[in-house]
Amino acid sequence: MLKYLEAIHTSLPELPINMAGVTRTTSTEQTEIVNKHNTLRRGVQATASNMMKMSWNKEAATNSEKWAATCSMKHSPATSGCGENLYMATNFLYGVGSINGGVVGHYTQVVWATSKNTGCAMAYCSNSTYKYFYVCHYCPQGNYNFTNPYNSGTSCSDCPSACYNKLCSKCKNIC
Repeated sequence: MLKYLEAIHTSLPELPINMAGVTRTTSTEQTEIVNKHNTLRRGVQATASNMMKMSWNKEAATNSEKWAATCSMKHSPATSGCGENLYMATNFLYGVGSINGGVVGHYTQVVWATSKNTGCAMAYCSNSTYKYFYVCHYCPQGNYNFTNPYNSGTSCSDCPSACYNKLCSKCKNIC
């Protein structure tokens, strides 16, 4: 297993939480989530030369489930070695950052080139203002301040190995 995922399953502290409100994703939903992420990643402007293909990761999903079950509208403790999204925004311009002063950290997490594994979860939070709480974890983490989320250039020109459909991959075909 990848080094940054070794402890992800147990990285969140044990909390007295009720997992009853957590909805487990089906394999169809997992594929849809990954496909949407990869569509967003391959469609960035300026074009990315080093954007890794995103894959579903069971341990990241389990960690997302654990945090979603808390119904706490804040980020989980930074102990998993993965980035995290609770929301997403797109008011971002490559090389500039936010174009209107808005928050772009969740968008840049989605398009952080070296993050290549994700796992997401949703919980129904009956006692919260927002009834549905969505969480995605991105591994390895990135999303560092004052750093571009990817290298701009010709698609796949900086891939460590193969390229598939404008994303860096382990192989040239679906794998």
